[in-house]
Amino acid sequence: MAGGPAPLLQWAQEVGSVLLLRVRRAVLQTAILLCAALLLLWVSVFLYGSFYYSYMPTVSFVSPVHYSFRTDCSSSGPELCSFPTANISLVKENRDKVMMYGQLYRISLELELPESPVNQELGMFMVAMTCYTKGGRTVASSARAAMLHYRSGLLRTLDTLVFAGFFLSGFAEQKQTVEVELYSDYREDSYAPTVGAVLEIQTKRIQLYGAQLRIHAHFTGLRYLLYNFPVTSALLGVASNFVFLSVIVLFSYLQWVWGSVWPREPLAAQTSRRDGTGPRQRREEPTAPGRGPSPPPEDAEVIGPAEAAVSTEEPEIGEADAEFESVDDSSLLAETRFAPEEEETAAEEGETPTPPPAEDGTVLPAPVPALRQRPTCSSS
Repeated sequence: MAGGPAPLLQWAQEVGSVLLLRVRRAVLQTAILLCAALLLLWVSVFLYGSFYYSYMPTVSFVSPVHYSFRTDCSSSGPELCSFPTANISLVKENRDKVMMYGQLYRISLELELPESPVNQELGMFMVAMTCYTKGGRTVASSARAAMLHYRSGLLRTLDTLVFAGFFLSGFAEQKQTVEVELYSDYREDSYAPTVGAVLEIQTKRIQLYGAQLRIHAHFTGLRYLLYNFPVTSALLGVASNFVFLSVIVLFSYLQWVWGSVWPREPLAAQTSRRDGTGPRQRREEPTAPGRGPSPPPEDAEVIGPAEAAVSTEEPEIGEADAEFESVDDSSLLAETRFAPEEEETAAEEGETPTPPPAEDGTVLPAPVPALRQRPTCSSS
């Protein structure tokens, strides 16, 4: 009984080492799988972000408008010397264009007008916009009418009394924001891209605090979904990229570990097919009608009938048919070419031709040649 705990302890150590090895392997595989999943997720997010940045145009573009007018006239009243005019660049940082080709845009102008007696007496006025290309050629022009919103004297008095504290502290001002829609569906031309616009207020009696030009895109189709449902579109896009990349990585792993998902042909079959020396490709080519069998090549060895009969070596399995056919052809050609010549030579010399040996190796007796009778002429 003293030697009993030793085998049990050894068995426990072996089991513990095996379990530890399996745990290490499982932890390593899990870590590798987690790293691969994080890498695929990062690549999926990067691909979706790149696609969104390149496919989605500028949603909204806001630019301040600074009007200028002439001041060289001798006008003593509220009238200006010329119409207020501003030139706006539609190229961001002199590189990227604001509007994308084929996209519809809404262009509007926001005017901050004080509720002064001059603006209240102004009435309606015209706002014009002219778009031009890089060479200065005009590609589109538009003009819209606008005016200050009407408010009665009583309403203005009540508004002043209610918001007097805000007006006195500076948190509010007595002004109105008038929005003038210049284009409702402006489409950028790919052959003549717009690089700038000229804005003009066609009145000399206007007073304004400031102005802003707003360009907003109207999306349809996939761009509409990407803009109005950004979270859902992002989840679907990242998940699609992740699944696609996972399938590619899985097939690459199977190709590397197992060699291939589909079985390949044996190496011997590939070599025979590449060299053209397969057993099925060694058969005799069919001859054209009216022609005899093609003669053997010059470097081929001609085997006589005696050697073909005496030889008892069996060819290999893969070359049995081809070798048998080559022996028969060569023997027939040898008999066809040499047998008549030998018979004629023996007949002329008066010798008896030697017959070929039989299949079992015995030599048959030579037949007795027939006596050739010469014709004689008798003289009368």
